[in-house]
Amino acid sequence: MEESDEEQIVVVACLLAEEEELEKKVKRKHSIWIHDIFKKRSEHGEYHTLFPDLSNDDIKFFQYFRMSQAKFHYLVDTLKPHLLRQNTKYREAIGPEERLAVCLRYLATGNSFRSLAFSFRMGERTVREIVYSTCEAIIEVLQPIVMPKPSEDTWIESEKGFYEKWNFPNAIAAIDGKHVLIQAPPHSGSNYFCYKKHFSLVLLALVDADKKFIVVDVGAFGKNSDASILRNSSLGKGLQDGTLNIPPRKIPPGGTEPLPHVIIGDEAFPLCTYLMRPYSRDDAQRNEEKKVFNYRLSRARNTVENTFGILAKKFRIFERRLSMHEEHIVTVVMTTCCLHNFLRNDSCHWTENDLNTSMRGLQNLRNVGGNSRTDALAVRDSFKSYFNSEAGSVDWQLRRIRAGMRVNV
Repeated sequence: MEESDEEQIVVVACLLAEEEELEKKVKRKHSIWIHDIFKKRSEHGEYHTLFPDLSNDDIKFFQYFRMSQAKFHYLVDTLKPHLLRQNTKYREAIGPEERLAVCLRYLATGNSFRSLAFSFRMGERTVREIVYSTCEAIIEVLQPIVMPKPSEDTWIESEKGFYEKWNFPNAIAAIDGKHVLIQAPPHSGSNYFCYKKHFSLVLLALVDADKKFIVVDVGAFGKNSDASILRNSSLGKGLQDGTLNIPPRKIPPGGTEPLPHVIIGDEAFPLCTYLMRPYSRDDAQRNEEKKVFNYRLSRARNTVENTFGILAKKFRIFERRLSMHEEHIVTVVMTTCCLHNFLRNDSCHWTENDLNTSMRGLQNLRNVGGNSRTDALAVRDSFKSYFNSEAGSVDWQLRRIRAGMRVNV
């Protein structure tokens, strides 16, 4: 064999070797490594092993998902177009039902993404993506249904509920805000550091007489005062510029003077013509009529306290410090508010102990109030006079306050 032929053979061999190595690299690039634990998801994953048995027990299903089977399947059907994913060459997509199950377990338990990843036999990044995308879908689909922008009819219906259930005419909503505890976001300085010496962002809400959210504003810095939170929120701006479709003044039943429709709150909020807060404790102690007003306001305002209590009881993520980017915290909190409204008429299988509405993970705003305008003081005095008149009083009010009952303000 001539020397030139040998050189050609060597060159061809080198080219073939390079081509073979390139093919190996391409194959390695397209191959996807999956841990053995996750390969057994369909055999040992929590959804595949537990869900079939839960479907045969309504009470256990309710306790696990915080909703009835009817609500769960309605939600799956409604969200399906947003939760469907395409199968790939290398793996089968996780179905809408399983994706919703993962998201609801996160909201219901507050367990970490890593803990849920092991339980459901999924990657931690997969669980995180499922929770965030499912929450976004719930907000997109449910919010226009269960928490639409309030119309005048919304306020009229709410006012009817506050009068019939809580004896407070012309009240269209109760307002309160809570600090949602979070891990300090990186490079955030003291923005989220609240007076409770925790890092937090604020959930501000209006609720109706049936303990449903009407308007929710999420995301204010925890360091801000209550007055600035309300003033700078979309809710506060809507109240100030009159874009929330609140009905005009009307005469309360049996009354003689037209009074504005008002929102009722505690001492954490400023007194306005459209927002009533109680008289100071010192004033109420010296004046029985003011004490009656505080009692009537406190009784109606408990609706918002109970609403937050139910929210924290149903979704245990509020018992933990949320550790994620701010935009995801806002999404998760808004999702729980939408689900709360969606589930208010759901059948309930909780025991008396389960109905405890404590709020360990939601903390009150600071009670600092603010300066009050003369016209706002006059409106509150008019309500006070009405509640102490023959037309506006209730049989038990004097008995309750004279018995030394503590009035929450």
